[in-house]
Amino acid sequence: MRDVFVHEQGLCESQEVGPGTRIWAFAHVLEGAVVGADCNICDGVFVEGGAILGDRVTVKCGVQLWSGVQIEDDVFVGPNATFTNDPLPRSREWLEAHPQTIVCKGASIGANATILPGLEIGAGAVVGAGAVVTRSVPPHAVVAGNPARIRGYADSAKANAEPLVHPEIEPRKWELGVGGVHMKRFAGFSDLRGRLTAGELPGDGIPFVPQRWFLVYDVPGREVRGEHAHRACHQFLICVHGQVEVAVDDGENRAEATLDEPTVGIYVPPLIWASQFRYASDAVLLVFASHPYDSADYIRDYGAFLEEAGRAASA
Repeated sequence: MRDVFVHEQGLCESQEVGPGTRIWAFAHVLEGAVVGADCNICDGVFVEGGAILGDRVTVKCGVQLWSGVQIEDDVFVGPNATFTNDPLPRSREWLEAHPQTIVCKGASIGANATILPGLEIGAGAVVGAGAVVTRSVPPHAVVAGNPARIRGYADSAKANAEPLVHPEIEPRKWELGVGGVHMKRFAGFSDLRGRLTAGELPGDGIPFVPQRWFLVYDVPGREVRGEHAHRACHQFLICVHGQVEVAVDDGENRAEATLDEPTVGIYVPPLIWASQFRYASDAVLLVFASHPYDSADYIRDYGAFLEEAGRAASA
């Protein structure tokens, strides 16, 4: 193969290796494996037939990539990261077809992480060192721990409200720099009888008349809600009890915000990818929506969202 470097103590049996790829000592690439261009396959890596690597992939020492594992372009796989391809392995018993594990474009897998079979690591996601990934990871999420849980989102600015210092505070609105998303603090009032907050609809930071509302509660802390965008529907979120983190993404910029008091909400316009995560055990999230429920209004695939958001931006 022209323009492919194989170390004298490396072994490459595949004919499907792209130009500029380097295969180092004690690495073994089997026949039937596909390796893209400009990849770096470090010492002691094993790539089984049926594994697929895109372009500019870095695989550090001690990694095994089995049949059914697909690594897309620009992915980093740290040393001794472990991929699996059989949910219930038995000696000398073989699956007719292996579950597909996909690591999407630009993701990063930390050293010694373990990825269970049949999962998808989303585009740009980061898996922390030593994490045990038992469920698919959303695009750009940062996960760590055993089992892996979302700790934040990569490249997102943090945009929280200022602390509530006075019993009565003037309303305020501020932009997050993500496609029209803004946060709104409502006036809050407090005396011996309790606390009160209120707002007008439409107006007061909520630029639509709601046609639907729903509550999200009793969410286990490890669960992630949302993970979609809307084509037409506007939403406004208020955590009326407890705390929840919100991540928003317009396809180019991302931000995170904490909702931890009922005087603060976040407006999410159409064509914004939104996720809610790190729910407190007592969190109650109130969501106002501008449209009745319509399953066709949801964009649930992040790649499709990027395409639609790109078309809208260039229109």
